[in-house]
Amino acid sequence: MAVLLRVRLPSTSTSTAIRRNAPSSLSFELRNRTSTNLGLGLASIPTRPATWGWGPAHAPLRATGEGSVGPGGRDAIVRIGEVLSLGFPLWVASACALALCRPSSFLWVGRRAQILGITLTMLGMGMTLTLHDLRSALLMPKELAAGFLLQYTVMPLSGLLVSNLFNLPSHYAAGLILVACCPGGTASNIVTYLARGNVALSVLMTAASTFAAAVMTPFLTSKLAGQFVAVDPKGLFMSTVQVVLAPVLAGALLNQYCNSLVYVVSPLMPFVAVATVAILCGSAIAQNAAAILSSGSLVVLAVCCLHGCGFFFGYILARMLGIDVSSSRTISIEVGMQNSVLGVVLATQHFGNPLTAVPCAVSSICHSVYGSILAGIWRCMPPTDKKELKFESQKLE
Repeated sequence: MAVLLRVRLPSTSTSTAIRRNAPSSLSFELRNRTSTNLGLGLASIPTRPATWGWGPAHAPLRATGEGSVGPGGRDAIVRIGEVLSLGFPLWVASACALALCRPSSFLWVGRRAQILGITLTMLGMGMTLTLHDLRSALLMPKELAAGFLLQYTVMPLSGLLVSNLFNLPSHYAAGLILVACCPGGTASNIVTYLARGNVALSVLMTAASTFAAAVMTPFLTSKLAGQFVAVDPKGLFMSTVQVVLAPVLAGALLNQYCNSLVYVVSPLMPFVAVATVAILCGSAIAQNAAAILSSGSLVVLAVCCLHGCGFFFGYILARMLGIDVSSSRTISIEVGMQNSVLGVVLATQHFGNPLTAVPCAVSSICHSVYGSILAGIWRCMPPTDKKELKFESQKLE
């Protein structure tokens, strides 16, 4: 038995219909365009070639989830990818636990492996976008601008405040500020959907903050973390361009002009993304297992406070700016969830003390748990104001 959920987005003159079959995957499709992944990177639920396109002002945003998304083999891969993607906090936590118990399990991870992993993950994220995505920002300029501003103000300032409040050692403080200055996390899109948020805005915010990270992350990190440790903004900029901007653009170009290739490759990206996050976080923990066991509780508490501030102030400030509840939920999730694996790579590459990467690794687990809990709470509290998404359930024979 299928369930049809219809969503109206009056604020953007866009309507959504989500068709859900119990075990099937989900994808978002705009009129006259092919479908898109609901999430980005590690949290994506891959289906067909993932593209976002915007038609006329009233073009309906449609989500489809048929029982089969392709040939039998591909369908099986897609379903396994869904399980891995939705359970990624468990895999990351397991990898970190293994790293603490047996650090030697991750000592094989070198710089080349780190760069390759994050590059492939960002390439997968780029495959969920097209060059037409930028046009869609015109439909929600206020929400997008507010989300972008809060992304690069609330979290960096919270990172600085929490570092001083807990009087963290310089290497931990630098790592906390670094992850706070990273762009939105790739898991935020599926969390936004589960929380009854504005999924289109979530995708755009993640894309916008990721593209801007080439400049914003090194600039903010050098300004805020420079008081704790020496920061090389030029090196951070070049690394961010190489492992974020270039692969995301390459993925978008592939999705724009090589849909058939993306269709074949996209089911494999969740495997790559989940493995990358788990391995890189495990590696960061393994290299500092002894230090973490002796003072890890302080770092965990500081990281929890950082993400708590992001989720809380992201929502409150968005509401104060007059943004509707659904979009405010989206902004809260985007602000609170960071691209922690990027922080791990940058910390490993550009900071002398390996302990700098520890807050970034802990962050990956922390924001995933926060986001999952928040999504569960908000899913039970549908938006009620007139500007919100209004869901209607209808049984189909």
